[in-house]
Amino acid sequence: MEFAGLLPIVAIALLFWLLIIRPASRRQRELRTMQGSLSVGDEVMLTSGVFAHVAEIADDHLRVEIAEGVTIKVARGAVGSIIQQPLVDDEPEEI
Repeated sequence: MEFAGLLPIVAIALLFWLLIIRPASRRQRELRTMQGSLSVGDEVMLTSGVFAHVAEIADDHLRVEIAEGVTIKVARGAVGSIIQQPLVDDEPEEI
């Protein structure tokens, strides 16, 4: 009899886990993987919205070039995404 009273609470907890906690932990895992795969020369966008090129990599921080000759030291966790360069075709498109 008491199990029927707990069923809605268990269902809400399961739904909460499926819709909120699981996707958030997956995004965190993907972000850590991306930040761990950085290499010198990658174009990145920092979480502040600044675009930069990775100039040097250390254990817990990076040196990024935000303008020609201007490098700053940032925490590895400050990298929000790697910017994908568009593929360039060798031949121009005909209209």
